[in-house]
Amino acid sequence: MSTAEDIDQTVAARRNGFMVRPSLSESHSSVAVSGSAIRRFLAFVGPGYLVATGYMDPGNWATAIAGGSKFGMALLFVAVLSSVMAIILQALSARLAIGTGLDLAQACRSRFPRSASFVLWLIAEAAIVATDLAEVIGTAIGLQLLFGIPMAIGVLITALDVFLVLALQNLGFRKLEAFVVALLIVIALAFAGQLILAQPSIAAIARGLIPTVDLATNPEMLYIALGILGATVMPHNLYLHSGVVLTRQIGPTAPQKREAIRFAVWDSTIALCFALLINGSILILAGAAFYAKGQTEVAELQDAHRLIAPMLGTALAAHLFGIALLACGMNSTVTATLAGQIVMEGFVDIRVSPVVRRLITRGLALIPAAGVTIWAGEALTGKLLVLSQVALSLALPFAVVPLVWFTASRKMLGELVAPRALSAAAIAIAILIIGLNVKLLADIAMG
Repeated sequence: MSTAEDIDQTVAARRNGFMVRPSLSESHSSVAVSGSAIRRFLAFVGPGYLVATGYMDPGNWATAIAGGSKFGMALLFVAVLSSVMAIILQALSARLAIGTGLDLAQACRSRFPRSASFVLWLIAEAAIVATDLAEVIGTAIGLQLLFGIPMAIGVLITALDVFLVLALQNLGFRKLEAFVVALLIVIALAFAGQLILAQPSIAAIARGLIPTVDLATNPEMLYIALGILGATVMPHNLYLHSGVVLTRQIGPTAPQKREAIRFAVWDSTIALCFALLINGSILILAGAAFYAKGQTEVAELQDAHRLIAPMLGTALAAHLFGIALLACGMNSTVTATLAGQIVMEGFVDIRVSPVVRRLITRGLALIPAAGVTIWAGEALTGKLLVLSQVALSLALPFAVVPLVWFTASRKMLGELVAPRALSAAAIAIAILIIGLNVKLLADIAMG
């Protein structure tokens, strides 16, 4: 069997006058794919759960709690629609990587002029900083809720998580994936316990699955809905998936690649359905614990933690809330680090230590997080979280449009080009995202 180094040499190819080197080179093609069909599928299980982590990070919590407390279950449809959109786009992300051997950042660099590629890189980096901002605040809040550590100190402590990521990467990519899955199980159990305590109305949940015209007439609802969209279909996840799926040893033939695409799509679809259950649980919990009991202005995670115990009648709910939040923050740290490495190496081919890369990104996120916490107080952290997720929604088209374009191109993917129906659905998603963002910007411009 070929070594990872041999495969790296094979993958490297000259495109548009520059040499493409694999991103995440230390893990590229490091996971063997062999044996029976079940064993081959199991070899592809993992990347989808790394991606799913981004769909339930602290930014999701902020938007879901704000939406659930303000509008009850009415935005549950948005969470479901966002997850369906995410499943389609992540499937295209895996197809692009397996079909071309390039992650999304590398594909942009190989196909677009240098100036356009540079702008896309800056937007992607800004999106990762916004993602990191949510993780910094969420993790710091989790530390405060569980251990009483002041927010300002907690924000600074989060800078040390770079060493956790480095240790996990040194253990091997499968160990890193196992760590993420273990924390996802903790999060799921915590929310299952909280929902049992909340006893939400099944009828209200069913009504929330029906779209409402208020999205088009209520700017505040649209703002939070776009926050849910940005927190669910996150730009960095498209880059992440296209990079981490290449940690598998994918065969060179078309049948082997088609099988790899199928297995990778199954992996991400199952994982994102799991993420939808978590996201939906957060919104349902907020609707049942706050909106149904008259608490319609719960926008801060600290307030949610403080109120959830008396609302549900037990301190256990608050402890479960804090544990799940801290687990989400730790998980998101891992995936944001990997996404940042893929974006930097793919767009500009800058190879730096993961520690250095993580410290740079985390440092940029620490500035607004520490500033808001120290000077404006903890009361504004929830608003900053929601704003960061809306910023992700505004950055999303700059990742989605190239992805849809590449996967619909026979020149890029040959016989592995996306089916027309899938491309049509992805185009509709891109148009919807752009249209909602334009509507939001128009509402802001009109005050």
